[in-house]
Amino acid sequence: MTISVTWPQVLAWRLRRQFVDPVAGGDAVSVVRRLAGVQAQVALSAELAVAVRQARPRRGETGQALWRDRTLVKTWTARGTLHLVPADELASYAAVLGSFRHWDKGSWQRGHGVTAAEVAAIIEAVPRALEGRTLTREELVEGVIEVTGDAHLREALTSGWGALLKPLSFLGELCYGPPREGRVTFVSPRDWVPGWPSELPAAAQGGMALVRSFLGAHGPGTPETFDTWLYRGGARKADLRGWFRDLAPELAEIEVEGRPMVLLAEHLDDLAATSPAAGVHLLPGFDQYILGAPRDLEPLLPKEARPKVSRAAGWISPVVVHRGRVAGVWEARNGEIAFDLFEDVPPAALKAEAGRVAALIG
Repeated sequence: MTISVTWPQVLAWRLRRQFVDPVAGGDAVSVVRRLAGVQAQVALSAELAVAVRQARPRRGETGQALWRDRTLVKTWTARGTLHLVPADELASYAAVLGSFRHWDKGSWQRGHGVTAAEVAAIIEAVPRALEGRTLTREELVEGVIEVTGDAHLREALTSGWGALLKPLSFLGELCYGPPREGRVTFVSPRDWVPGWPSELPAAAQGGMALVRSFLGAHGPGTPETFDTWLYRGGARKADLRGWFRDLAPELAEIEVEGRPMVLLAEHLDDLAATSPAAGVHLLPGFDQYILGAPRDLEPLLPKEARPKVSRAAGWISPVVVHRGRVAGVWEARNGEIAFDLFEDVPPAALKAEAGRVAALIG
């Protein structure tokens, strides 16, 4: 018999799994691992996403994990956006995202003003330019031109931040290095990541690993919700079906208010026993609790509130969560937190949470 649960139960379970309710996260790497990565194009939001989940947050810990310990890596992964991911999981992302090869499509090449030959030249040249080196973007561009002898590539590589470097990230040939005088640098994972494999895992193996991570933080789910999270619906359907099929012995079927979904079997009883949440939580912009769910999930994000949460140019606002549901947005102003609430939120609980988060920001 298939177990049935409600969306309030699911949202409460996700809050607990994501170390939001209760705030029970350990070190930065374990929090990022549990969340299946942390979106990081806004560095302060990524650091806050980790800190608000830690039982004992330590200022500067995320930076130390990135640049000193190399246990976290910053690069383009899910949805083609910058993320923090555990260093020992980067190869799985590369195995999967590198298999998509969207840059081979004529439409992608035309959209970025390059030819197939130029893309191939860049993909071949970047690893050679980065070998044993840490380069700023400008230095990397000059290194590519030195390798290829093609000065025309300078224009392609300097127009549109990151677009032509993402394929290298997806292939496991490039990630961020430590900032140099406020400028971004790039390194090769082969040189930078401890224990980088001599060969990437098979795409099927990487896909199963990513499905496990996704369901552990954002389950229950379906191949479609996973695909949306991973690459906005860009994965090959046959591959998706194969990953879920091969993972079937580890999965359990469940219904969420009548909708068939799957969950890691080890989590089934825990979810079924979960009661709806009652707490108030402030989460930063681009938080995984929002990004891991479909945009049209009404129990999480009321339709009338979506324009204030999912804004122009892909901006995701910081949110107030009450009972697992987005009840408002917030922003820090002059050391204080200002709210725009869509629903009633207990004032005392909101004040206490605002004080906690303000201390983390300050």
